[in-house]
Amino acid sequence: MIKKIIIKATHVLKTRELVLYGLVGSFCAGLDFIVYTLLLQFDIDYIISNVISVNIGICTSFILNRRYTFKIKNKTIKRFLTFYVVGFTGLLLSISMLYVLVSFFHVDKVFSKIITIAFVALMQFFLNKFVTFKL
Repeated sequence: MIKKIIIKATHVLKTRELVLYGLVGSFCAGLDFIVYTLLLQFDIDYIISNVISVNIGICTSFILNRRYTFKIKNKTIKRFLTFYVVGFTGLLLSISMLYVLVSFFHVDKVFSKIITIAFVALMQFFLNKFVTFKL
């Protein structure tokens, strides 16, 4: 009986983390997208706009996930650096995908950003779940 309760509690906690990570991620992806599109409106190059918007998203995401999703308060600097490396990996992937989509396939800059956000967010979830917040 106790084993079933523990298994159920573990499942609920993992589901909670996934839902919260999704909510935080959606918020930060939306923030990233809004900043990106606003910067484009000021005729800032799409790659530079992406670098700025992704960095804002990374920092916001770390703060919210650390506090609300994973509720971990120790090793903040080490976790942030790890989180940023994961985010930077996502940024490099995002830049590459944007460049290919816009320059070679002539996909709209805004639509290309939507595609990259979806792909990069999935990759980053797994890296952060199993690396950053398992330290």
